Amino acid sequence: MDSGRFRTPRTTARPPRGLRTSRTVRAPRPARRASRLAALAAAGLLATVVPSAQAGAADPVPRIDLTVLVVDDGSSPIEAITAELKGSGVPYRTLDLTDPGRPLLTPAFLSEPSDSATGRPRARYQGVVLPHESAFGPDSAEQAALAAYERAYGIPQVDASTWAHPGVGLDYTSDGGWSGVLDGARAHVTPAGKAGPFRDLRGTLTFEDNDPRVSESYGYAGRPRPGYTSYLDMPAADGGRISLIGEYAHDGRRELVVTFAYNPHQRQSRALARGIVEWLTQGVHLGQSRNYLSVHVDDVLAPDARWDPVRDCTPGDLDCPGGDGGAGGNPIRMTAADAAYAAAWQTSSGFLLDMVYNGGQGEQWKAEHGGTDPLAARLIADRDRYRWINHTYTHPFLGCVQDARTVPWTCAEDAAGATKWVSRAEISAQIRDNLDWAYAKGIAVDRGELVTGEHSGLRTLPQQPVDNPNLAPALADNGVRWTASDNSREPRQRSVGTGPNAARTVPRHPMNVYYNVGTAAEMADEYNWIHTSRADGGSGACENDPASTCLPAPLDTATGYATHIVPQEARTALRHVLGNDPRPTYVHQSNLAEERLLYPVLDKVLADYRELFADHTPLVNPRQRDVGAELNRRAAWEVALAAGQVTAYRVGATVTVRAPAGVAVPLTAPEGTRRQLLLGTAPFGSPYAGTRSAWTTPEALQSAITLRLPTT
Repeated sequence: MDSGRFRTPRTTARPPRGLRTSRTVRAPRPARRASRLAALAAAGLLATVVPSAQAGAADPVPRIDLTVLVVDDGSSPIEAITAELKGSGVPYRTLDLTDPGRPLLTPAFLSEPSDSATGRPRARYQGVVLPHESAFGPDSAEQAALAAYERAYGIPQVDASTWAHPGVGLDYTSDGGWSGVLDGARAHVTPAGKAGPFRDLRGTLTFEDNDPRVSESYGYAGRPRPGYTSYLDMPAADGGRISLIGEYAHDGRRELVVTFAYNPHQRQSRALARGIVEWLTQGVHLGQSRNYLSVHVDDVLAPDARWDPVRDCTPGDLDCPGGDGGAGGNPIRMTAADAAYAAAWQTSSGFLLDMVYNGGQGEQWKAEHGGTDPLAARLIADRDRYRWINHTYTHPFLGCVQDARTVPWTCAEDAAGATKWVSRAEISAQIRDNLDWAYAKGIAVDRGELVTGEHSGLRTLPQQPVDNPNLAPALADNGVRWTASDNSREPRQRSVGTGPNAARTVPRHPMNVYYNVGTAAEMADEYNWIHTSRADGGSGACENDPASTCLPAPLDTATGYATHIVPQEARTALRHVLGNDPRPTYVHQSNLAEERLLYPVLDKVLADYRELFADHTPLVNPRQRDVGAELNRRAAWEVALAAGQVTAYRVGATVTVRAPAGVAVPLTAPEGTRRQLLLGTAPFGSPYAGTRSAWTTPEALQSAITLRLPTT
């Protein structure tokens, strides 16, 4: 069966999967106070002698391009904000401070006095992200040019991570503030934060503390001075409040000041990222962000093989010596009671599962057990309470013909040395027969969605480096538009076959609640085998994997699942949710059977999410076809942005966007925004997280998208 135990590849910056701890990130330490004050004073004086572009009352309203400037010093807070911009589709330009050949930040780099298209003064960037408040040097011409630009055009600036001092509107830490490790700290969104950029949050934000042996976040908190509005704070020792994030208005400019360090993988970073972007763009930007969670339950109606703690492998798998070639002698399969529990859990949790089913294996089980199958009867009775996805009739491997005489298996070859492939007819029959089975039971299935067994048919490295050439024609024969792939092997969507109607993949995240366990003890035992060193009795795989870390000691098989694995997997799933990632997570029917291991993980994900986010920021639970369409739109949008084919700007309360024909544009705007029609206007987009957003294209007979922003 398709195993969920393989880990998703990640960049080297991501925390090791074995221990799942966040790397330590530190905010900048304070320099000597006198030198800092002198530098800040010099910057202020220098800014006053730069020729101002401030428009007079009679001057035209400027054009402000919907692009963000990111000044990058390689730090993790800049990486985190950039990840949010990229993930939500917000155009940005990076200015790399570590590149000696980078362009200088000058007035001409930032703006032009008269735009050729509109004849108005033009601001090239709607917001600026700096590593800290004086990234170019407090007495530099570049810093002065930036300050003048921000004053002239009303451009906001984010200070991604700094320390508490008067130059950013806060008292020094020594003046009743605080500095130190934030692991486990509970911060609170202030009323101003809830009414402003962090309106999507419910109110309390707890900093991650994944490993008590590691300091994961360091920060400062200070008392606000005049001109500073706190958005996120924490209690002070004297009973007052001290700020961690806030807006500092001064010198005709606005800065969002963040006084702690973070990286793009931490929960607090991801929870705050949308609000940071909303503040930076004043709520008007290209791009769209949602919090997604879909869970596919594979192998429904099929039995799954069981982990053997003696041989440390799974009977039935090709790499398990002595296996019986099937599901093993003691398979794991849901019962009717498990199905009834699943339906009741959906109702109580308010969350819908996708049942990825194998009708033929259900029929085989029925034939082998006296002609009755209470599980199938219960699921069919509750058929309208789930979404259903075709998983092929009997779950065969649909790639090359496997030769199991070696471990690992290889692709069989014919007499001429050519690879033997599962035929088009066999693939087509597996798809068609499973659909027919569902239709005969009154189960609604979208024929355009498919999950093959083990994601087979698609390339499988290292044995099968290309797709089965018979897969694409078989998908076309049966009207399949979206076929699942394993995100840990292929994280990007791609076409299967050629032509405009070729099916496209929908990558799915494997959850490390394994397919071959029914009890917490079995789960912990297999987890120990994978994640402990040879010296501790494990496989040692963690010692050879640079992306993993071995456990310091094996988990207690009686308690390890609840105390270590559940919180770890819930954190991983929540990271995907908070990363604007629509890709489904997949598990297996065995996880709903016996000790029902999946529910503690999902219960924690849902509880943690609802503690973080307000009611108007609900989880979005898309089906496979909708995920495929979303990824497809994003890919086209990325291509258009990279090719410089998108023009978007704001003039006062009017937003204008032009993109290539056929390319949908993601747009976010405040509540009250209206879309310009050929005659009149209409409300724009749909509500989410206190804003309105949509993927949209020009109206008929229009060459551009035009939005009218609320003026009050």
